[in-house]
Amino acid sequence: MTDSERVLVTTLGNPDDEAALRYALETYPQASVTLLAAIVPLDEQISEGRVLERGDERLAQARDRAESIRESVLEGTDAASPSRVTVRTREGRPVEVVPAYAEEHDMDRIVVPGHEASDVVRWLVGDGIPRTIEERASVPVEVLE
Repeated sequence: MTDSERVLVTTLGNPDDEAALRYALETYPQASVTLLAAIVPLDEQISEGRVLERGDERLAQARDRAESIRESVLEGTDAASPSRVTVRTREGRPVEVVPAYAEEHDMDRIVVPGHEASDVVRWLVGDGIPRTIEERASVPVEVLE
């Protein structure tokens, strides 16, 4: 594999998110890695009904979760410097947000957890997220199985 300078790792709300970040850090030891949490937007009625928190609260929760993933992986990886991994959140469907972010920020590669997203995310946006990201991205995508 060629060495990539900028690698985007997406979180899908499943246990494989940590494995995806660990894989990117180990496979591309010289790369800057961005851990991206995409948050599916909800309409006001669902949010007000407290099924899920409002968008800004959900973005903060997603950022906290992504920061926790980052810290957990970095603790177990000797070669990884904390400055190598930045955390970003975006509101939108992962199949749209991830390829767009990669293009806007000139990423060289995307790493996606291979297993489906959490049940809530699948309910909101459907199945097949990893493969759809792969189809839509303009850069190479590695879907971890």
